[in-house]
Amino acid sequence: MTKSELIARLAERNPHLYQRDIERIVSTIFDEISSALARGDRVELRGFGAFSVKRREARLGRNPRTGESVDVSEKAVPYFKTGKQLRDMLNTDGDE
Repeated sequence: MTKSELIARLAERNPHLYQRDIERIVSTIFDEISSALARGDRVELRGFGAFSVKRREARLGRNPRTGESVDVSEKAVPYFKTGKQLRDMLNTDGDE
């Protein structure tokens, strides 16, 4: 699902809200999650999951095209861990 598909689905389910307001809400939520991660904070949405930042150490990599060794610097990467409720929902057999 893309961001625009999410906005469209929310607009369908909430006909009393203007689409521009839903766009602003969704963008604000994503911006706040991004800002928190950029500050090094952890964002937890109960039942859904937790976003955090992990550090990848600097390492010696290899250019797949030429085969030559290249230095890869340390970097921060976003990490998402699913919540128990989401995991359970994804792993049900559908008979519940």
